[in-house]
This record gives sequence, structure tokens and C-alpha cells, in this order.
Amino acid sequence: MSMNVSSGGSDEPMCDVNTTPLIDVMLVLLVMLIVTLPIQTHGVRLDMPIPPPKDRPPPPPHRVIDIEIDFDGTIVYNGQPVSVAQLDGYFQREAAAGDDPEIHLRPNRRAKYDVVANVMASAQRNHMVRMGFTNVAEFRD
Repeated sequence: MSMNVSSGGSDEPMCDVNTTPLIDVMLVLLVMLIVTLPIQTHGVRLDMPIPPPKDRPPPPPHRVIDIEIDFDGTIVYNGQPVSVAQLDGYFQREAAAGDDPEIHLRPNRRAKYDVVANVMASAQRNHMVRMGFTNVAEFRD
């Protein structure tokens, strides 16, 4: 690298690029990267199920409970309209049976969130852990 030293009496314009602002921006970006990098490396712990050994056949499928929630708040338990109190009783009976059924919850897209949340809370209170939403393709709009 060489440096051009002039005697100061030259009338020629200086045409070098001022790199000080570029270095300042680079240093700010570097500091931001250093500060945000530890935040991004935090992991989220997931409890994944342990897969069964390959030589053992898969377990039989769980019994399914279909619950539909209509737009007017009507709850249908396996094709039969029920109230929230009756549903809680059904969940208690299912939990006491001990076979751990799956709940397939199908709310209408215009169903009130309060009714859906009450059904899910009732299932959770009665230790029903296998629950999922079905027919969610209609909610994509």
C-alpha cells in the first residue's frame, strides 16, 4: 500500500472516497449482530413422543370422540346435542374409563370463541389430553 503525500500547494481536486461513514455503518451492524445473536440461539424444549421399536407393531388407534360446535353455540357430542354440563359429565365418564380417547373438535367458523374455549377447558379439567381440530381447511380464508 502506498500513500500519496503532497506538499499542500496543489490546486487539483481530491478524488478519494471518504470511507469513514461506511466504516461507522459496518461497526453499528457488527454490534447489532453481536447483541442479537445470543437471543436467537435460545432453544425451545419440545417433549416429543418416543417412537416405538421397529420390530413391534404399531399400537391400535384410539377411540374417537367427535364434538361439533355450531354457530349458535350448540354442542354436538358424537351426533347428540348436549349442554356444557352434560359434556363435562361425559368427559368425566370417559376419563374414568381409562382408554384415553381422541377428541376431534370441529367448530363452525362463526362459532363463538367462548363456547369453544369452554369445551376445551372442560376436556382439560377432566384430563383428556388427546385433542385436535378437524376440518380446518374452511378457516383459510
